[in-house]
Amino acid sequence: MIARAPTSVVLNGILGQAPAERVTLDWLIGRLGRRSFGVILLLLALVGVLPGVSAMAGVLLTIVAFQMMLDRPGPAFPRRIATRHVETRRLAAIIGRTVPVLRYLERFIRPRWATPFTATKRVVGGVVLLLGASLLIPVPLSNLPPALLIVLIAFAYLEEDGALLCVALVGTLLLSVIAAGAAWQAMSAAGWLPSVL
Repeated sequence: MIARAPTSVVLNGILGQAPAERVTLDWLIGRLGRRSFGVILLLLALVGVLPGVSAMAGVLLTIVAFQMMLDRPGPAFPRRIATRHVETRRLAAIIGRTVPVLRYLERFIRPRWATPFTATKRVVGGVVLLLGASLLIPVPLSNLPPALLIVLIAFAYLEEDGALLCVALVGTLLLSVIAAGAAWQAMSAAGWLPSVL
């Protein structure tokens, strides 16, 4: 069944069904079914790694994450975004770079530490909401850690790997602590907060 197929197989299957010229986000979501949230998170996080477009990916990620928290059946975007065309060759390039990595990871990542689907979906949504918002920070290279964590979270969610999801959540907690410490130090240096020293 498609729902139990590895993510790499699902992505290759989507590419095989894609129109020759252009696709839309609506088209992509319509072919993903239950996996739509996970795959959209994964693709947006990969876009979020790229400089210059991470803020746009962050906005879209926060929309998706909020809908996950509300336990919606699938992601829905404003019509202007959902019907915007993307060249099929660009989608193919993203999937072409992603699939070999996913195939390698799928040797080690598998369903384990099963968790309730709805509860997991809401927790993932909350964490991605926080990480997606951090992609909006206009600091060079600050997009990389949260985007890579969202990639891990999305992959763990897709493959129903509770162990990997726990690792990604711990990574998110550590990143949040580091970011909060850096923000505190910056505000202290500016005289807005008392120094901890």
